[in-house]
Amino acid sequence: MRVLGALSCCLLPLLAQDPRSAAKHHLRTVRELAKQGSEAIPQLQVFLSDPAPEVRVEAVKAIIEIDTQHSLEPLIQATGDADPEVQIRATDGLVNFYLPGYVHTGLGNSLRRVGTAIKSKFTDTTDQVIDPYIKVRPEVIQALGKLARGSASMDARANALRALGILRGAAAVPDVVEALRSSKTDQVIFEGLIALQKIADPAAAPNIAFLLQDLDDKVQVAALETTGLLRNREALPRLREALGRARNDKIRRAALEAIAFIPDQESRPLYTRYFTDRDDRLRAAAAEGLARLKSPADLPMIEKAFEEERKMPPRLALAFALVMLGKAEVSEFSPLQYLVNTLNAAAWRGVAQAYLVELSRQPTVRRSLQEATRQGAKDEKIQLAQILAQTGDKDTIPYLDALSRDGDTDVAEEGIIALKTLKARLP
Repeated sequence: MRVLGALSCCLLPLLAQDPRSAAKHHLRTVRELAKQGSEAIPQLQVFLSDPAPEVRVEAVKAIIEIDTQHSLEPLIQATGDADPEVQIRATDGLVNFYLPGYVHTGLGNSLRRVGTAIKSKFTDTTDQVIDPYIKVRPEVIQALGKLARGSASMDARANALRALGILRGAAAVPDVVEALRSSKTDQVIFEGLIALQKIADPAAAPNIAFLLQDLDDKVQVAALETTGLLRNREALPRLREALGRARNDKIRRAALEAIAFIPDQESRPLYTRYFTDRDDRLRAAAAEGLARLKSPADLPMIEKAFEEERKMPPRLALAFALVMLGKAEVSEFSPLQYLVNTLNAAAWRGVAQAYLVELSRQPTVRRSLQEATRQGAKDEKIQLAQILAQTGDKDTIPYLDALSRDGDTDVAEEGIIALKTLKARLP
């Protein structure tokens, strides 16, 4: 390594008059250093100040590939680079440290240079997030927040916002809000909204009210969804206005779903109106709204609808409503068992899991789900572990401990993660 460093020092003055030759030499040096592992990180970090962007990019890629805790400091430094490709790759590298494999699916994986510009393509996959027990270094969140609100590249901003959501960067909420207010780029705004959904800080909700009537469908839908998920009661009048003025079914559904998240008796006429609508998503949202009102008088109507409904979205929502109204027993044809069984269906388990997370905050339901972990199918056990990790208490620990020792390695692995998450949550 010393020989290589000395050789570089000798050659640099000779190559200084030819930037292209210098860049080629530095690229070769970086690639050789990359083979030496973590010991080479200090020398690779020097190349983050190289005048040639392609050298700085190669240095970032090498540091990411080494992927140790010593990679974090130089990657944080690289987020402040003037070149958007360096910023994007450094961002992906920081996420990759906490979510291994991310660099193969992140924005950096789609980058290509066309002259001095870069081309990239965002995917619609935005559901990735680190496990709650994972602690991210504050300086990582700080660097990404600065990039999200200050980069000259809109792609780099949007990518940093996506990273903040994946890393649950609560400390950067002010940066996310600033990015939303200062940007006119739909992708940046969309990624900022999704980040707020993942961070789940209700205090951020009032800052997105100005987007509830956005002219871009994708942005408006995301703003409506975020407002509902963050339970912003003050926004209810605007949500009802958005529902009444919806220019298409996608916006109408998002508006009613957001309203359904916020229990309010003034919304009852809307739920009653859409409860029998021909659109199955609207029927589902209406059922959710009635569920959260928790009126026993609605039980006969909801039971009848559950028996007659054949479409999955409203049927799952009706099962959720029945459990909310007290039908928490576990039996062959009970609504709670129906939701648990749906955890086996890849297409619908996400919906069922979200309902069960909310329901299991009730001690009676949580006890039923704990017992269900004893004899459930593989997928049920895995999903129930994730649910109970979010809502369980000290009484849940023995059940997750049993899952962590399950004979199926996939179940056992999920049980271990769930146990760590639960213990990190508990006082």
